[in-house]
Amino acid sequence: MTKKTYASVTGKLSTQIAITSFLIGTILFLLNQLFPKIDELFIIGVFYVLLALFVNGVVVVNLIHHFIFFQNHREYFGVKILIVLANIPIAALFFYLTINNINLLNF
Repeated sequence: MTKKTYASVTGKLSTQIAITSFLIGTILFLLNQLFPKIDELFIIGVFYVLLALFVNGVVVVNLIHHFIFFQNHREYFGVKILIVLANIPIAALFFYLTINNINLLNF
């Protein structure tokens, strides 16, 4: 595998991981909003966020490595890094809304 092919495959995989993380997180969030009394959904969501944080963290570190060493493709890897990091504010928003929903239900 050439360096260019490896870089292309790594970038595509990182985008697929970011989109998959977003979709699974959104599905869990929506299920939690639709069925707020099911505590297991919340617990599954917490474990999913921890797993997604780890996986996306590894992906970002790998992309940063590629950003540094594949100098001809910095713009490409910079965009891929931003795509993966875009999940952070979305996850924070989902967390905020979920916690707010739990607080409203308890009072």
